Amino acid sequence: MKEWLTDRAKEIPSFIVMDVIDRALELEKAGEDVVMLAVGEPDFPTPACIIRSAEKALEQGRTKYTHSLGIPELREAIAEDYWKRYKVQVAPGQIIVTPGTSPAMFLVFSAILNSGEEVIVSDPGYACYPNMIDYLQGKAVSVPVYERDGFQLEPEAIEERISSRTKAIVINSPSNPTGQLLEPARMQRIAELGPLVISDEIYHGLVYEGKEHSILEFSDKAIVLNGFSKRYAMTGFRIGFCIVPKNFVRPLQKIAQNFFISTADFVQWAGISALKDAEPEVEKMREIFNQRRKFMVQALKRLGFGITKEPTGAFYVLANAKNFCDDSYKFAFELLEQAKVGVTPGIDFGKNAEGYIRFSYAVEIERIKDGLERISEFLKAKEG
Repeated sequence: MKEWLTDRAKEIPSFIVMDVIDRALELEKAGEDVVMLAVGEPDFPTPACIIRSAEKALEQGRTKYTHSLGIPELREAIAEDYWKRYKVQVAPGQIIVTPGTSPAMFLVFSAILNSGEEVIVSDPGYACYPNMIDYLQGKAVSVPVYERDGFQLEPEAIEERISSRTKAIVINSPSNPTGQLLEPARMQRIAELGPLVISDEIYHGLVYEGKEHSILEFSDKAIVLNGFSKRYAMTGFRIGFCIVPKNFVRPLQKIAQNFFISTADFVQWAGISALKDAEPEVEKMREIFNQRRKFMVQALKRLGFGITKEPTGAFYVLANAKNFCDDSYKFAFELLEQAKVGVTPGIDFGKNAEGYIRFSYAVEIERIKDGLERISEFLKAKEG
């Protein structure tokens, strides 16, 4: 029989956290109560001003195609936001609005990679970076980062892996899965290494200690990936963007035209409201996330999980679980099936994260308490 599927379609790894979520949904459908500490999605409702803006845009008939780069008003608002936050000047014409940040990532990787060319990523790091790079027939080159160093990317380690085939270096600060901020001095040194730097800034605005920095503060030989999902609790709106050097715009625009046509019109108007009106509600969310962060970190330490440097951004804790397991995938599914708690196995984020578990505090604190109590009982039963 003729084989219809390509090898890359058959071989792309699953995004393991989605396997956890899918199984949790099956358990819930069967009547089980599952505490989900795996999901990277704010549990807060989208701010009311954003909802009203989307409703108003729909009422005004903003349901058609837009300019393929995005509506000018939104691109101007994004440029203003980057000036306000980082004092970097971005021309609206350098911004491409996309139906989510993952499509922005796809645009960028597909535009820069010829077969076999390399992109340097951290290990642990966001699972979809290497999956997408490899799917596009590039090669993801991993640089290990370590708990003892607060999971900081080391510029010297990156430099050792730069070759004639290196096209870009990906950084993510605050990081998924570690919740750590990349130190600005390291960002500066990474920017000076030579390859294009791709900075995933999706968790900007969710920082509790220190300050996040955009790569554009250090170099214009860089690309920003960002969006509205995390900071503004707009995951279902599917709206992101990339900021690119001027000579990248037309090639990426053509790719976007062919694959996405344009981002939903009414959603883009909601994005403007997010940038201009939603900051008070975002600050309330950030304060609550911080309370949960502090609680979860201390509770995990009491349970025996290792946290050498406390995370200061996003809504994740990557905790060392080597006291309890040497197979994070097996351990995570044991917790799900037996304790009815969903967590993400470290192996989802790279070989260097084996033995770790990612916990998300994007859930109300009473559920966090319940979930950690269940884990405590599970660990006691396992010891006994």
